[in-house]
Amino acid sequence: MTTARDLALVALDAAQGRDVEQGDLSLALAGAEAIDLVGAGALALTEDRLVPGPPTRTGDRLLDEAAAALVRDEPFETVEDWLWRRGNGLAAAYVEDLESAGPGTRGRGRRKPLLGRRVDVDPEARARAEERRATGDPVLAVLVAAAGAADEDPEADREIGDDAVTAVLAAVGNAVMELEAVRQRKEIEDAAFDNVWRGF
Repeated sequence: MTTARDLALVALDAAQGRDVEQGDLSLALAGAEAIDLVGAGALALTEDRLVPGPPTRTGDRLLDEAAAALVRDEPFETVEDWLWRRGNGLAAAYVEDLESAGPGTRGRGRRKPLLGRRVDVDPEARARAEERRATGDPVLAVLVAAAGAADEDPEADREIGDDAVTAVLAAVGNAVMELEAVRQRKEIEDAAFDNVWRGF
């Protein structure tokens, strides 16, 4: 399993009891894919640029799609640009992919508020993701918190020890904060618009 798949599974379960925003999860998933690609040797970071390595097959369909989507022309793409471009609609893509790989037993699925439909996933994959989370994997912990699927763990980034991974995680955090600022501005604008119409 990839970090991105583990993140998607944890977020789906977390969506039962909290408001997980698809946009936040999509950004975190794009970050998880970048981290997985770094781990697979398909990607390196030079300052804030994603420098692709030789074409690599990871054996995971969505991660292979991510590798194929890397910008291969200099000056290459920034981590931030990758998160926004690759993250567009990525949460839905992962949910659909997990569902298609699931056992197909619709009766055992649980209602997933994230996308408002039932999703059946492989119970073994879910158990592996939960075990990874329970053992305190710091990368997964930071991504889960960024996606809004758990409270922030102040100890989570202590043992990461990889500059590229740390840079990606920081970029994910910044992108999620930027998205939240956009949401807040829209809420203010919508409220102001409603107030104007109430005045007539």
